[in-house]
Amino acid sequence: MSPAQSEPAQREVTLGRIVGVFGVKGWVKVKSYTEPADGILDYGAWHLVGPGAARATVRPLEGRRHGTLVVARLEGVSDRDAAAALAHRDIAVPRAELPQPGRGQYYWADLEGLEVVTTEGAVLGRVDHFVETPANPVMVVRGERERWLPLVPKHLKSVDLDAGRVVVDWDPEF
Repeated sequence: MSPAQSEPAQREVTLGRIVGVFGVKGWVKVKSYTEPADGILDYGAWHLVGPGAARATVRPLEGRRHGTLVVARLEGVSDRDAAAALAHRDIAVPRAELPQPGRGQYYWADLEGLEVVTTEGAVLGRVDHFVETPANPVMVVRGERERWLPLVPKHLKSVDLDAGRVVVDWDPEF
C-alpha cells in the first residue's frame, strides 16, 4: 500500500481556498473545489493552512454562491482586516468527513501517491497531483519523467485503491 493510502481517515483534503475579502463586515470570498461549489459550507470546521501563517480552525456561520465563488461569514471574523488576514489560505477538512464516493468514482486526494501502470504493465510513476483544464482534468504522473495524462475514460482503465494502482491506456513513450 502506498504512503498516500496508509491512513486515509486521518489525512486532510483541501476543499477550497480563501481568495479575498467580501465587503467590510468580515466576509471572505472562497474558491470552492466542491460540487456544488456551496457544498463547502456544509463542513462544520475549516482547517486553514497556508504560507507564513499558523494553522487555524474556523467555522462557517453562513454563506452563499456569488458568481463562480462562494462568500462566507466565519465565526470570530467580524471586520475586513480580520478577513484579509485569512486570504490565500487553503481550506481543508479530514478525509473521513467526506461522503463516500459512488461506485467507479474517486476523490483525487485518494489517487495521489498511487502507482500508475499501462495496460501492458509498464510503470509510468506515481500520481503526483491533478490539474483542472478547460477540456478535462489532467493527472500529473511523476516517474523517470513527468507525464500529463488526460483524466478521461479513454485513458483511465481501472483504479484499485487496495493495491495502490491506477491502470491507464497510455503509450509509455509519449
